[in-house]
Amino acid sequence: MKSTRPQELNTVYKAKFNTINERPVDNISLELFYRPHTITLLAVSIAAVVYFSFIRDEHNVDDNIRAGICCVVFFFVIISVLAFPNGPFTRPHPAVWRIVFGLSVLYLLILVFLLFQNYKTVKTVLVWVDPALEHFHIDMDKEYGVNCSVITFENIWNHVDIFALAHFLGWAFKAVLVRHLGILWAISIMWEFTEIAFAHLLPNFVECWWDALILDVLLCNGLGIWVGLKICKCLEMREYKWVSLRDIHSTTGKLKRVMLQFTPVTWTEVRWLDPTCTYMRFFAICQLVIFWQVCELNTFFLKHIFEMPPNHPLVIVRLVFIGIVVAPSVRQYYMYVTDTQCKRVGTQCWVYGAIMATEALLCIKNGKELFSRTQSLNIIIWLLLISLFSILCVYGCVLWHKYIQNGDNDFSRETSPCKSPSLSFSESESLSAETDAPLLENSELYSTLKKRQVNSRNGLSEQS
Repeated sequence: MKSTRPQELNTVYKAKFNTINERPVDNISLELFYRPHTITLLAVSIAAVVYFSFIRDEHNVDDNIRAGICCVVFFFVIISVLAFPNGPFTRPHPAVWRIVFGLSVLYLLILVFLLFQNYKTVKTVLVWVDPALEHFHIDMDKEYGVNCSVITFENIWNHVDIFALAHFLGWAFKAVLVRHLGILWAISIMWEFTEIAFAHLLPNFVECWWDALILDVLLCNGLGIWVGLKICKCLEMREYKWVSLRDIHSTTGKLKRVMLQFTPVTWTEVRWLDPTCTYMRFFAICQLVIFWQVCELNTFFLKHIFEMPPNHPLVIVRLVFIGIVVAPSVRQYYMYVTDTQCKRVGTQCWVYGAIMATEALLCIKNGKELFSRTQSLNIIIWLLLISLFSILCVYGCVLWHKYIQNGDNDFSRETSPCKSPSLSFSESESLSAETDAPLLENSELYSTLKKRQVNSRNGLSEQS
């Protein structure tokens, strides 16, 4: 029996990794959309290539290059659907998340290519994509944060624009992803320190105190966090009962079921921290808070160094795309940090980490003139502040869970496992009772785990 335990434990580790990297679809309502159609896909792809390469007009060189690039992206997406993993989500369809992963890989490759070009070449590529960028330049003489002593309703209301709405929606989305009040407020407050530290490089970071404190932190950030966490609470308390589409007889019921396909199949209660968490888990969450600042900085430095207006389609598309990529990445990072059985980070999270680092390197390489004006003292103080503040905030959350929520029965090692490589096999076995990944049917471990989750899944309903 002892000789088979390492093999069984390895099976558990692989099964748990598959839940975040190649999650299977448990209940299939319409088999047509989940059957392989590789031959049909190949035929459609070849027909598209024939049309765009032989039939279209080829007199315009720019149009030829654009068509060729679109065809390359199209085939890369097709390969993504066929070969890449699903990730941690299956709604609305696993193919959607395979495409997201494929596009993130393609974006990373483009960034790596641009990293080996000089600034003039990168700027030429952007102008070729949108010729209007050739005549747009950042106004470095424009003054921000003026008349801060004039505090009137009209002055405050003039700062409420479409970007304030986007700010609110962005924080509501972040709250749905992170689902932890302390971590979210840490990121929110630390971002204001980040703006102050880099205001000498990015003029639009200069804000009045009431703009930063009232509009940003309290109104946009605070209200967005509150709304996002309320959405999480509603989804967490909801009872998930999925019925096959063919078992619904009314047209209204069928339409409602189709719309619900775009909602989560289940909702996992997130436990980032608990009183017994290890130092590895503690610093991993501090690392998440710091990396979030770098990701936000990339957005502002990219559009400033390569001179794009804030409402440019490239800026908006990148923001939306990064938001979609972050969703599975945060889920995979959460599982890696908190689950003892997940020994490696998911592929989507790995690719997003590479994207974030490459974007930062692209900004540093092409912003030499801008960064030559860097005030070293500001950056050093900023690094110390965000490191200290993230540690204090996360430690405060640990104390909160220890002394305030210590009596909560939901806070157990099974609902919030500690990331520790020294757990014995028996502990790992007990923690795996809630896994929903398929294990080997003939395994003794599978039988044990199956008995412990008799009521956790019945094929048609599941309580989150």
